[in-house]
Amino acid sequence: MELTFTGGLTRNVPVEDATQIGHARRVAQQVAQQIGFDEGDAGRVALVATELASNVLRHARGGEIHIAIVPGHGTQGVEVTSLDRGPGFVLAECLPDGYSTAGSRGEGLGAIQRQAQVMDMYADARGAVVMTRLYPRAFPRADVRFGATQQLLADEPVCGDGWAFALCAQGAAALVVDGLGHGPAAHEAASACAMAFMEAPCDEPVETMGRLGAAMSSTRGGAVALARYDAQADRLRFTGIGNVSASLQSFEGSRGLASHPGIVGGPTRRAQAFDFPEAGGKLLLMHSDGLQSRWSLRDYPGLLTRHPAVITALLYRDFSRGRDDVTVFAIALEGRA
Repeated sequence: MELTFTGGLTRNVPVEDATQIGHARRVAQQVAQQIGFDEGDAGRVALVATELASNVLRHARGGEIHIAIVPGHGTQGVEVTSLDRGPGFVLAECLPDGYSTAGSRGEGLGAIQRQAQVMDMYADARGAVVMTRLYPRAFPRADVRFGATQQLLADEPVCGDGWAFALCAQGAAALVVDGLGHGPAAHEAASACAMAFMEAPCDEPVETMGRLGAAMSSTRGGAVALARYDAQADRLRFTGIGNVSASLQSFEGSRGLASHPGIVGGPTRRAQAFDFPEAGGKLLLMHSDGLQSRWSLRDYPGLLTRHPAVITALLYRDFSRGRDDVTVFAIALEGRA
């Protein structure tokens, strides 16, 4: 197995005035130091967070900075993303140093691009998402093409959702779980599910779902979506119980992946798996019901060509219900990364 990772919360720093730029910088730098970045690499993360927060305030009059730990090949990295509802911009015009729409020196996006190993974005009249990933300089090609955004319900101490994924010998496997309700009891259910998944994430999905049900039986249970992609067979196998939504996204359109009603960890019938051939080159997208269901990537021309982490951040920005925990996960089905 190449890589396994149990996801966590995305830190959300509002940027509505100049004092919050410093807060975004400090949070990003602390996350980098938490995962062992040296002074130089942590400084790169701090610089990127500062530039992104400054750009959001200067050009969009406010927005959010999202900061998360992400896995990479042989290491971990820090993802720093800005989200706003400003006027948008044209990427090709904004990257060269010296270009500015706000009377500044126009060095922000160019400086960010020089510091980050990964940078991608999407902008239109509805606003902009600028995503960066930074890994230690010793790992220039560490990135995995996945995205995940997880936010907890306001005023709750913990999140009742969970997500995890693994890169397997023949492809990839992914999990999204939504513990029943929210708060500590939902968090306990989601954590038990994720821990059981990580014991053998690349096993056959129906058997894995049975193991997850046993692990969640002493909790209040929850909804689970579980997928495994076999790159050699070019086939996705999916099983789901409850209201975690899943789909395969491609330029030809969206194909929903059916889940059965029920609660994992409670009385329910045996899970059933569905196979989806020719899944290579498509995007697997799963989300908890904290995200509205009525969205379409077709409403965002060109978005499907962007990094999966741009897509998950944008969907959160535009379709979060705001009254529940929310998790959005996406991974490009490319076989062995």
